[in-house]
Amino acid sequence: MDKSVKDGKGASAAAKATNVSKKGSASAQLKAAPLHQDPHAVRDTREKVLEVAIGHEVRAFRKKLGITVADLAATTNISLGMLSKIENGITSPSLTTLQALSRALGVPLSSFFRRFEEDRNAVFVKAGEGVDVERRGTRAGHQYNLLGYISSNTAGVTVEPYLITLTENSDVFPAFQHDGMEFLYMLEGEVVYRHGSNLYRMLPGDSLFFDADAPHGPDELTTLPIRYLSIISYRQGSGNE
Repeated sequence: MDKSVKDGKGASAAAKATNVSKKGSASAQLKAAPLHQDPHAVRDTREKVLEVAIGHEVRAFRKKLGITVADLAATTNISLGMLSKIENGITSPSLTTLQALSRALGVPLSSFFRRFEEDRNAVFVKAGEGVDVERRGTRAGHQYNLLGYISSNTAGVTVEPYLITLTENSDVFPAFQHDGMEFLYMLEGEVVYRHGSNLYRMLPGDSLFFDADAPHGPDELTTLPIRYLSIISYRQGSGNE
């Protein structure tokens, strides 16, 4: 098993050069990442308008079936122009029209109102008021503080943000392995963190983002106390640690 720690601290000149190269490569990967969503984009404020919400759902269900507007128009006997107006939220469809769309798309009539009626939740947690949780292998001096949780959301993704505090050393650490992705951000102390066969020496300001399906967890608690953020995300309905 590869026991080399990836930080460059105390390494040879060649190893340091390799680490610089890896850092450059990671930076290039971040810059070239195919991000498909603008985090600063502003969604159409008309989305809470009933017509727009219905149109969005009709279009989404149609695309899910892989059919064109013309196909749906022919199936429902709704004119192409009217269907286009419905999908764009320009007109308010009658109940008869909605029933025809419901039958053609194979969805309940109520599903067209989902986006309009659905709440968008937020969780605010004051400092020190997170919920302490027990994870498999939790020991005295190892605190896992859940900072927020939303069980159901429009994204279909569950996110668990933890503030992890390690104040006592331990010779044996559990190897976590679960569905989804995980992001760590160091706040205090120093830890050697294992992911698969790799070890990473983490200091305040360092981060680690990884596929959580590989065994992972602290390998060495170098400087106590240690505090870091751990953000786990996975598809709703899949398992976790």
